[in-house]
Amino acid sequence: MGWSAGRTPALALPLTIGNDIVRRDTCLMDTVRTPWVNTTHDWSGFIDADHLAYIRQHPAEFAPEGPWHLVLEVLAYAADEASANGRGRCVVVLHPDGSLSARDSGRGTDTRVDKHGRSVKKPVMATKDLRFFDFPQAEVLPDGHPRRGMSVVAALSEWLVHTNRRHNGAWTQRYEHGIPVTDLEPVEDDGTTGTLVHFRADASLCSVSAPAVGDLSRLATAWPHLETRVDDRRTA
Repeated sequence: MGWSAGRTPALALPLTIGNDIVRRDTCLMDTVRTPWVNTTHDWSGFIDADHLAYIRQHPAEFAPEGPWHLVLEVLAYAADEASANGRGRCVVVLHPDGSLSARDSGRGTDTRVDKHGRSVKKPVMATKDLRFFDFPQAEVLPDGHPRRGMSVVAALSEWLVHTNRRHNGAWTQRYEHGIPVTDLEPVEDDGTTGTLVHFRADASLCSVSAPAVGDLSRLATAWPHLETRVDDRRTA
């Protein structure tokens, strides 16, 4: 693939957490979280800048169908939740400004509290999915292309806003080309759980178009536990 998690980081990035400035290497390792078990992402990393840069350098490989493929990458996580819970719903919105969003009814992105009392979310946006990114044969999305993970969506978006609602709280965070530009910002609890990913794909990708009937049928076949609805608001 041309990228390896074992390479020596080339730069250091500052990150603000609360009122503290933390300086890490490219992968921003945090030994506080090292004991947490890694299942889908590496909890010890905040940002993998090399990983994000590699994705941005190869948009045709990681978004072969343009923005709709990015939507499928998001929906795959909603489908995981739906399969685990027995059922689930997701609404995809095509917004007038060319952005897209997907809101699901799952449990929300895993968020934990470290020993310093800081909320730490699973780094799904800025680090690779350990199950798929280096193993393109592991799962194929409904468009026939490999699943590579949520970091592909973040890296290939001008901006992305990740809003997370769990039973123990809700927050939002904004990214630009995969790099977080805000801290976790609390949002008001509305009594629901789930994840909202709202993004505008990079201008280098083709413009978004409404999925055809066949595309939606493939979603139902691939993810039978997930009920997906598409709301095209561009001409409303």
